[in-house]
Amino acid sequence: MKKEMIRTFRKVFPKSFSEAVAGVVRAVRAFFARVFYSNPARDLKIIGITGTNGKTTTVNMVNEILKAAGKKTAMFSTAVIEIDGERKVNDMNLTVLPVWELNKFFALARKSGVDYVVLEVSSMALDQKKLKHVRFEVAALTNITQDHLDYHGSMERYAQAKMLLFRDEPRFSVINRDDLWYEDFAKFGAGESVISYGYDKQSDVRILGQKLYRKGTECTLKIGDKKLELATALAGEFNVYNMTLAATIGLALDLSDEAIAEGIANLDSLPGRFELVVDGAANDKGFDVVVDYAHTPDALEQLLYSAREILSAKKMENGRKAKVILVFGAMGERDAIKRPIMGRIAGEMADKIFLTDEENDREPRAKIRAEIMVGLKEALSAVDVKRKVTEIEDRRAAIAEALRFASAGDMILITGLGHEVVRLLDGEKITWSDKTVVLELMSNHQLIDRYKSVIE
Repeated sequence: MKKEMIRTFRKVFPKSFSEAVAGVVRAVRAFFARVFYSNPARDLKIIGITGTNGKTTTVNMVNEILKAAGKKTAMFSTAVIEIDGERKVNDMNLTVLPVWELNKFFALARKSGVDYVVLEVSSMALDQKKLKHVRFEVAALTNITQDHLDYHGSMERYAQAKMLLFRDEPRFSVINRDDLWYEDFAKFGAGESVISYGYDKQSDVRILGQKLYRKGTECTLKIGDKKLELATALAGEFNVYNMTLAATIGLALDLSDEAIAEGIANLDSLPGRFELVVDGAANDKGFDVVVDYAHTPDALEQLLYSAREILSAKKMENGRKAKVILVFGAMGERDAIKRPIMGRIAGEMADKIFLTDEENDREPRAKIRAEIMVGLKEALSAVDVKRKVTEIEDRRAAIAEALRFASAGDMILITGLGHEVVRLLDGEKITWSDKTVVLELMSNHQLIDRYKSVIE
């Protein structure tokens, strides 16, 4: 109902007027929320992590580092929420809470006597001034790649919204020196220092090397004259950047190398982030099934690259090549320009693709798939499209067909929804979990056969 009212208001009134009214409403709401809860953020040391990809994993790693250092923490991430060790899955599908609930979260953190609060910070939350009066101990950037252009309109405006986190001089700014937007973010000052990380030789915290495994990632960092060895159970090259950023934040806060390494190692899994829901080494089928939240072009590309790197190390019988099998779609009424881009990436990097529905809100599902197909056809010949791509509207049926198609040694990637437990289809919320669907199908192979008739 609220969303429909906002849509109607924006259609009736000019954009400039709508934005002005929205700004006033948000400011008033934020003021009363702070007053009601006695401005709880003022009494907290808050770490904010923004960027396109990697926020959730990095926030969780920083949280574990702080706990390993003996600190009491509160954390709000897209996947998991925690206050003083009380941990639960975030089933609200929110990166940043509405201002009233956000101040309530800060108040609970203050009441629990936490030392640090670790937050994911989205571009929209910054643009809507949800965190305008929050002073950050650390502001950190993962990367800037295409996302939310339906809201911001351009990459420049998207990046400028992210920069709002750094404008008010946090105590420390931690920025990815390998990112194309590095100079734009580094120009903002910090109370104590601006710290860079990455592969670039000029990085304050430099990545020297990495090792990728099916069930983990290792890297070596160089900080001045010393080296720091890190290892995580989370797979994928993108986690090299995530743990490097988390380690850099720990170093900025003068935490010990031991606490940093221990904290990163302690995070052994994360819902919907390269989550191995079926371990090929532990089942008779012999293939892996991974659920991942990848919903941007860069995230999808990095995920597929990591999967290929992991499989390339496998030695298959009879010289057969292990396949990367992708089940994916795209969100409706969101950043439609990225759909053909993601289609092209999938076509170039996956061995077999099951194109299906993700969430459509109210946008026609077939239209979303058709726009992804444009990119697939750019990447593949007509013959390869027919051979490599299978379009199945029903997501459960698409997953079932991927499970039927896979052979021992292959890896199935199911992307877009990750940890989420509801889907918005045709304007209605329905209970859904990619992980649950996979486990149900794997536990009853007759269900997989039943979906074959749906496909045919």
